Amino acid sequence: MDITHTSGPANSLRHHWNRLAERLQQLLGDNLLCLVARFGIASVFFLSGRTKVEGLLTITPGTYELFRSEYALPLLSPWLAAHLAAYAEHLFPLLLVLGLLTRLSAMALLGMTTIIEVFVYPDAWPTHLTWAGLLLLLIARGAGAFSLDRLLKLR
Repeated sequence: MDITHTSGPANSLRHHWNRLAERLQQLLGDNLLCLVARFGIASVFFLSGRTKVEGLLTITPGTYELFRSEYALPLLSPWLAAHLAAYAEHLFPLLLVLGLLTRLSAMALLGMTTIIEVFVYPDAWPTHLTWAGLLLLLIARGAGAFSLDRLLKLR
């Protein structure tokens, strides 16, 4: 029996649910989702970057120590890793908030997330997967209408 052509309470409920879902999809389009994703993930990385510096961008002694011990990475000196992380966590979130070079910024932060997951906190995969979800949305969809990328006609 084909249930798509039956009448009754189940079909009526499905019809109302589908109408509601369609309306929500119209209200919460890609432009709003991308804006929220940009600001959300930018705040995570920017606030992390602020813990590594004092003043504008002066790396703290504690940051160097963290990169010598807890955040030790293969192939990078702690000094270089501390600077790269601190600057990246300021620059790329700022670009995301502006919606400028969004895909590039999201890819850079996804790369950072991967490094953090693999080398620093492998047990934090639920958090990193959440970050990756937001970043992958931005890589796939771009910044959306409310962005400098759109104004400058950058894909």
